[in-house]
Amino acid sequence: MSYSILVFVKQVPDTQNISGEAMKADGTVNRAALPAIFNPEDLNALELALELKDRFDAKVTVVTMGPPTAAEVLRDALYRGADKAVLLTDRSFAGADTLATSFALSCCVNKIGNYDLLLCGRQAIDGDTAQVGPQLAEKLKLPQIAYVEDVIDLSFDKVTAKRAIDGGYEVLECKLPALMTVMDANTPRPQAARRIMKFKRAKTPSELSKAHANADYTDAELLAEELAVLEEKGLLINEWTANEVGADLERVGLKGSPTKVKKIESVVLTASESKMVEATESGIGSLIQELIEDHTLG
Repeated sequence: MSYSILVFVKQVPDTQNISGEAMKADGTVNRAALPAIFNPEDLNALELALELKDRFDAKVTVVTMGPPTAAEVLRDALYRGADKAVLLTDRSFAGADTLATSFALSCCVNKIGNYDLLLCGRQAIDGDTAQVGPQLAEKLKLPQIAYVEDVIDLSFDKVTAKRAIDGGYEVLECKLPALMTVMDANTPRPQAARRIMKFKRAKTPSELSKAHANADYTDAELLAEELAVLEEKGLLINEWTANEVGADLERVGLKGSPTKVKKIESVVLTASESKMVEATESGIGSLIQELIEDHTLG
């Protein structure tokens, strides 16, 4: 039996050095002001999907929602072992919170149709909400397992997974189709040189159109022929708009987002006073005695 696994990934701004200057007036992140990277735990979700592909007969499709430039994260996934890629892109998706994002992704899943397992990273570093995966499962009316570290078994109608809990782990069985959110419990494989040589030519229709425009020729028939060749070679990255996935425009982007970011701050904790302690037995002993006396210890 061949399984169909969908992995949801996100191209995120590198938030390591984010500041208030990276925010727009409407409270959304100015992504152009920050370098874009593959969301770390989405890489873990992709790695788990590829491990299942290695162990079982499975096809892995990677999906992302974002601007046309987000095709880069899809090519990265193809370099690592994914079979197909879908870019969900539309200006109406801009500024989406988790509710609007999960709705748009649910419409995309319904368009794809046949699937057995949906995998998401636990959370994205640009929001840290851990809500999109569970909300997507709710909208698709799927059972879900969160905080997954590993899949123990995958049979024709169920998945057995190990997930993290406080102080340990538990093993759960879940009927298929199902959704799982994945933690950083594996080591993502690197890009494969042979796959880079093949999929570096993978393009979305808009990227091909842009290349034609830059070359000063926009013949529609030639463009259609080149798209057909890419599809035949498995190098076409599907690109769908809100209308193409049947999304209600009132439920996507800023319109469909009840939550708004008011401001963002970089908080630096500083000590009001400090004290040097000698790295000796007497120095540490003196510190412990002082902490006991002011009731910090004991």
